[in-house]
Amino acid sequence: MLKELAAGARMLLRGFGFWSRDAGVMLLGLVPAAIVFAALVWGLVALGIGLPGLVDWATPFADGWQEFWRSAFRALVTVVVFAGAAVLAFVTFTALTLIVGDPFYERIWKAVEADLGGPAPSEGPSFWSGVGNSLVLVAQGLLSAAVVAIAGFVPVIGGVLAAVLGAVLTGRLLARELAARAFDARHLNRGVRRALIRAHRWRFLGFGIATQLCFLVPLGAVATMPAAVAGATMLARSVLDEVHPIPADDPK
Repeated sequence: MLKELAAGARMLLRGFGFWSRDAGVMLLGLVPAAIVFAALVWGLVALGIGLPGLVDWATPFADGWQEFWRSAFRALVTVVVFAGAAVLAFVTFTALTLIVGDPFYERIWKAVEADLGGPAPSEGPSFWSGVGNSLVLVAQGLLSAAVVAIAGFVPVIGGVLAAVLGAVLTGRLLARELAARAFDARHLNRGVRRALIRAHRWRFLGFGIATQLCFLVPLGAVATMPAAVAGATMLARSVLDEVHPIPADDPK
């Protein structure tokens, strides 16, 4: 398990290493990431400013409590809701950035596929296929955010439990979405794709958690996105090559 987690994290490092192979195409990947990042940061800041007042309005039943318990309860609700929003923002950032920057990230994907060698598809998945995958990711992100929010209310361990669940759930979603382009381009159906990911779940989780941790660094999401696309392509190829090289036009 630990070996596979580390192997997944190394894929992200290899993605960063692709800057030395093709800096021009990687540089293009910063543009859509910067645009989406600015929009989401603005949204989170606005939420953080208005959330205490919103929580006060939504919890009138606590008005009659002792001040200590009222303040503690509302502070907990504020933290839990904001944590859930942050989880959703992580997933939404990836989904929106992949939609906005589809032509840029397809160039990164093609460059990595060519660098890795072997049978590579001549074309990636369609734009609308990417939009569909991103919408599914947002829906899964909403569910993950709800689970994290509920976990935050568990007595004593709620904060730690929410943080761990957030890292695991978001990491899984990020890895699956970022690797989807390489799988879609090979026409792998959902059943085959799920089986591949399940067989290498710890490698995907290691990659996803490493990506998420980089997103936590100030401006890390922008700087990491091109490397995450490159690294996810390498991750998908490593999984496919362990099974057998799949021809580009093979529908299986």
